[in-house]
Amino acid sequence: SSEDLLFMLSCTGCSECCLKCLSGIPYASLIATILLYAGVALFCGCGHEALSGTVTILQTYFDVVRSPVDALDVFTMIDIFKYVIYGVAAAFFVYGILLMVEGFFTTGAIRDLYGDFKITTCGRCVSAWFIMLTYIFMLTWLGVTAFSSLPVFMYFNIWNTCQNTTLVESSNLCFDLRQFGIVSIGEEKRLCTASENFIKLCESNELDLTFHLFVCALAGAGAAVIAMVHYLMVLSANWAYVKDACRMQKYEDIKSKEEQELHDIHSTRSKERLNAYT
Repeated sequence: SSEDLLFMLSCTGCSECCLKCLSGIPYASLIATILLYAGVALFCGCGHEALSGTVTILQTYFDVVRSPVDALDVFTMIDIFKYVIYGVAAAFFVYGILLMVEGFFTTGAIRDLYGDFKITTCGRCVSAWFIMLTYIFMLTWLGVTAFSSLPVFMYFNIWNTCQNTTLVESSNLCFDLRQFGIVSIGEEKRLCTASENFIKLCESNELDLTFHLFVCALAGAGAAVIAMVHYLMVLSANWAYVKDACRMQKYEDIKSKEEQELHDIHSTRSKERLNAYT
């Protein structure tokens, strides 16, 4: 019937529209963006909570007191790191959106919609700028990953000692905060295995939770590095595509110009022959 025919035509139109939309999605950029957001969220969330746990451990078990004056102590540095985490989360949220938009505008579906001209004129500059910026961010995240391994190493030593307290009962091992640069040389803030605070620290949940939060933050930084490498591959491919599109456009322009010149020459000769015959 006519109703069935209209229904089939509408379904066909909807399926074609869906396929066109799906063909315009930059899946490589989408995967890199999801990986970037997951890594940044893991690093920022776990890193923030791990820093808060570090403040609790220092104040409760190591008896480190916040400086009453505006001095650059460990607590001030932790507060600065927290603000840096807020900025990193906001900045890379925006950067991920920008890279997704760049990926959309270099797909074939968007090219067919807006034409090659807009892509080839400013697409090369945008792609080159994003490649340079992403490379810098990749090196930055490599540094962040290396820096995030320091608290993991420190907490692993304490956590491992707590897990093997029966093996070190005969010896009195101490963790001095001065060797990690947390306190100044003049302050003597150390925790020995024979002390009561060390036993309380090993029995508390703060140590285990903070240690694993720093491990998750380290994993998040590593995921961000992988996302940056993925973005570099995508942006390099987009750069090559835009460059080839620009060359193809110049070739098509030269070809059409030559064809127009040949057509004009043939038209002129035909007119001359006609006039000569007349």
